[in-house]
Amino acid sequence: MQMDVVTYQRILGEEIRKLRKRRGWTRKELNQHLQSDISLQTLATYELGTRQCSVTRLVEICLALDELPHDLLARVHERMFSDSPVDRVRLDLTIIVQDQQPELWPLHRWAKGRLAQVDPVRGDTEVLLDIAALENLAQLCGLETVQLIAKLRNLATPAAAHAAND
Repeated sequence: MQMDVVTYQRILGEEIRKLRKRRGWTRKELNQHLQSDISLQTLATYELGTRQCSVTRLVEICLALDELPHDLLARVHERMFSDSPVDRVRLDLTIIVQDQQPELWPLHRWAKGRLAQVDPVRGDTEVLLDIAALENLAQLCGLETVQLIAKLRNLATPAAAHAAND
């Protein structure tokens, strides 16, 4: 397995930035919670993925953000090495409309609106959602992006398994 170091650093930085923003902190506020003294510019380069972060510095940042380092790295790994990329999800709108999970109700309303715009002749009910759309929809549902992606993949799995058995 080959690893694209530049992409890995970028994804790691994005995940660190998401954690910081979830807490509502600026980089300066994060810096105040770190044990060691690092510049705001260094924090910015970590978040942008333009500078490698040592393991001990990563653990320090995770502790300040109340995140287990292995959980953060698991998300990075999933985004980096998953066979079906985490940054894109194919979604059948009809499955979302039929789903009854309360946390996905905002998504249910969105899918219903999108289905109303579908050309009845073409009948294409599938959409391909990129990471930006997934992040917005996750926020709408009050979920982490990875949680929403997992829920969407779980919804698609039973249909795919049922189709394979037919």
